[in-house]
Amino acid sequence: MTPSDASGGASTGATAGRWSSLDRPPLNSAALQRALVTDGGLWTSLEVVAATGSTNSDLAARAERLPEGAVLVAEEQTAGRGRLDRSWVAPARSGLFFSVLLKPGPEVPAERWGWLTLLAGVAVAGGLSRAAGVDTALKWPNDLLVGVEGEERKVGGILAERVADGVVIGIGLNVTLTEDELPVDTAGSLALAKAAVTDREPLLKSVLRSLEQWYGDWRAAGGDPAASGLQETYAAGCATLGRHVRAELPGGRTLTGTAEAVDAEGRLVVRTAEGQREAVGAGDVVHLRSVR
Repeated sequence: MTPSDASGGASTGATAGRWSSLDRPPLNSAALQRALVTDGGLWTSLEVVAATGSTNSDLAARAERLPEGAVLVAEEQTAGRGRLDRSWVAPARSGLFFSVLLKPGPEVPAERWGWLTLLAGVAVAGGLSRAAGVDTALKWPNDLLVGVEGEERKVGGILAERVADGVVIGIGLNVTLTEDELPVDTAGSLALAKAAVTDREPLLKSVLRSLEQWYGDWRAAGGDPAASGLQETYAAGCATLGRHVRAELPGGRTLTGTAEAVDAEGRLVVRTAEGQREAVGAGDVVHLRSVR
């Protein structure tokens, strides 16, 4: 599973000994299950494993046999993946690395399922704001940003993958990583952002409860991003809007301009210097400067 790229996790070359002295207690699986797996709730199972290659891959392989709402959490991932198959590696118990299985069903048109990545971003940002007291901004389409000493840093990412009858969403968050555990200066962690809480259990509970609420509202609205309030909330928290950006598109093409909006399909609308507006549905976006 989890998302992002080398800028979001720790260096793959680091040894376990670098992190062995840190106080990073394991998650209490039984307590999390009692708190989150309830009658009538979205979450139907919650499993915590000590280590795995990728929670997204593991959950996707079992998706047809599992009901909606399965949650798989790993204390450590050895082959975590992000967009474009980039790697995500971090010290054991230094963050939250988990995947969830959602099955929107026929009441949500398949063309709206692409909003689930953006929905997860909104849910994570809201959950972290409540539980950790830290402002989390969204970088289109799947990155989570925090401020560290006045600088914009990437604290996590989201990866959504289609499975037979649903979507597996992987979420990765750097929680207690220290500066020397990060591979590049654009990465960050909640601890470096001076979060009020870095205990992973309340953070995970808050994020999953936020995700349950947003998913329920979106699904009840037939996946309509406007009617569910998702489109407006995403735009309000998106640090990409109003920025001068460079979008590196599939096929090697590059588009530079001002990010103006997120349209009804979840695409980023970029206005070029020539005044042309183009909707970007896939690609890497680099923030160049603010024009707001």
